[in-house]
Amino acid sequence: MQIENEDTLIYKMASDHESVFDAFIDELGLSARFFKSLVKENSISLNDKAIKRKTKVKRGDAIIINMLDEKPVYQPQNMSLEVLYEDLDLLIINKPPYTLVHPTKTHSNNTISNGVADYFVKKNIRKKVRLINRLDMNTSGVLVISKNPFGHLKLAAQMEKDIVKKKYIAVVEGVVEKDSNIIDLPIGKDDDNPIKNKVTPTGKKCITKYTVIKRYKTATLLEVNIMTGRTHQIRVHLAHIGYPIIGDELYNKECKLIKRQALHAYEIKFLKPRSNELISVCAKYPDDILNLLRKIDEE
Repeated sequence: MQIENEDTLIYKMASDHESVFDAFIDELGLSARFFKSLVKENSISLNDKAIKRKTKVKRGDAIIINMLDEKPVYQPQNMSLEVLYEDLDLLIINKPPYTLVHPTKTHSNNTISNGVADYFVKKNIRKKVRLINRLDMNTSGVLVISKNPFGHLKLAAQMEKDIVKKKYIAVVEGVVEKDSNIIDLPIGKDDDNPIKNKVTPTGKKCITKYTVIKRYKTATLLEVNIMTGRTHQIRVHLAHIGYPIIGDELYNKECKLIKRQALHAYEIKFLKPRSNELISVCAKYPDDILNLLRKIDEE
């Protein structure tokens, strides 16, 4: 039997199935497209033997998936990464502010993706860098990267089913009156500024929930949960209801106490891809937000 690692997955069947394809969809929770690609690449076997789509599968049989090497998409660049969690399929880091997660036309290097590509090379992980979630350049916190296609597909499926839970903290202007609230307002592009988004009837459905953690004289610390994942969603929603994030120069104004928006991806909860174990990963409050909270507490 092969050794299970980032490249190889060994799954023991829990029940009988009429075909390996059925088992793949039902028990492994993976797509038909992924199954077909594995068959085409001769990368899937049953008990170390070649299989066909209609091969019957019994309880206790081992489906073995070998994920082929991939060429890196991003240029590897040495970068100090704060690793919060890692298993055979996922890498979770604490993203610092002022850093893009992937290259753009104007910033082709020194992004998180470049740093993770370098990390993969050093760890002999011969796979593409696949980002599970995205964070704005000046937003810090939990960032999830898959180490292989299996991890990416499993987390993507959990997101579609609303299994993955993401929690943010934000420091906003003003004293928020309601202890908690749900903002259910559609968001779309701002025609007057292509960089910005705004609440608009023609936008896509967006749902943001917030809960007050602490009120200050002129500001509030919020815990924020998002039920949808639109660009700038938290920033747009909070600004729209009159509580813009402190330091957000795009949807608010600059602040002398912090050089970026006071928004931090604090926690993510998900099911571990291979075992379905519930995992919670947190990124501690960054120093600049802690300093901001101290300063406004002194006001």
